[in-house]
Amino acid sequence: MLVLSRKKGESIIIQDQIELTVLSVEGDTVKIGISAPKHVDIFRKEVYLSIQETNRESVAPVQSDLNALIERLRGSRK
Repeated sequence: MLVLSRKKGESIIIQDQIELTVLSVEGDTVKIGISAPKHVDIFRKEVYLSIQETNRESVAPVQSDLNALIERLRGSRK
């Protein structure tokens, strides 16, 4: 992990396309502005993890569906 110190109004550039700017610091809260191309998805980490979990659940086979498919396959072999 790269750790950088920035003050209010200072920025970090990532790959010539993404700019992170420190907008304000209040106690333990830091507000960051992000400028990036529209095709770049930007999520808070907790939202990103939730999306990942939902995607995994949506592609995971349901056991009852698997059992029904196995029974259909067995029936078609007779």
